[in-house]
Amino acid sequence: MHEKEMIEAILKGDQKAFKLLVDTYQLMVVNTCYAFVHDRDEAEDIAQDVFVQVFESLGRFRFESKLSTWLYRIAVNRSINHCKSPRGRAIKIDIDSWKQQEVAQSVEMPQQQILEEQEQIELLHKAIDKLPENQRTALILNKYEELSYKEIADVMGVSLSSVESLIFRAKNNLEKIFNTK
Repeated sequence: MHEKEMIEAILKGDQKAFKLLVDTYQLMVVNTCYAFVHDRDEAEDIAQDVFVQVFESLGRFRFESKLSTWLYRIAVNRSINHCKSPRGRAIKIDIDSWKQQEVAQSVEMPQQQILEEQEQIELLHKAIDKLPENQRTALILNKYEELSYKEIADVMGVSLSSVESLIFRAKNNLEKIFNTK
């Protein structure tokens, strides 16, 4: 089913079409949210809110962009708003449970190496979180979601050259953060 057909079916009350939309884009939305909040449960909660918003506002979708671009935009905005909220700021990464999951997934890797990699990932997340919002968004969409600069420009509603500049500045700022440690 094509996007337009799916949206028209949803607007007519077809629950299977909405389930198809959720099934098609759920992983993308959850992963996008996770890149911002670094907590799987929180990312899933935000993703659920994203799909509620999509359902409620689907009638206003104008097909000026791809459906996935619109979903990315909603997911990014919801994630950023969550991070700014008191609840979002209070979330701490549960390193112990994260380490246990990683150990279970990679038994052949030495424990010390697993811990070092997890520490590096946590430091990277913290450094990315320190970036200005627009730089963080562009970098996450490019590096975590592997979107092209053009797709990022569409999601963020900025020019292609702005995306190039944002990612360049984000990389420079990350380099400065890591060089001061």
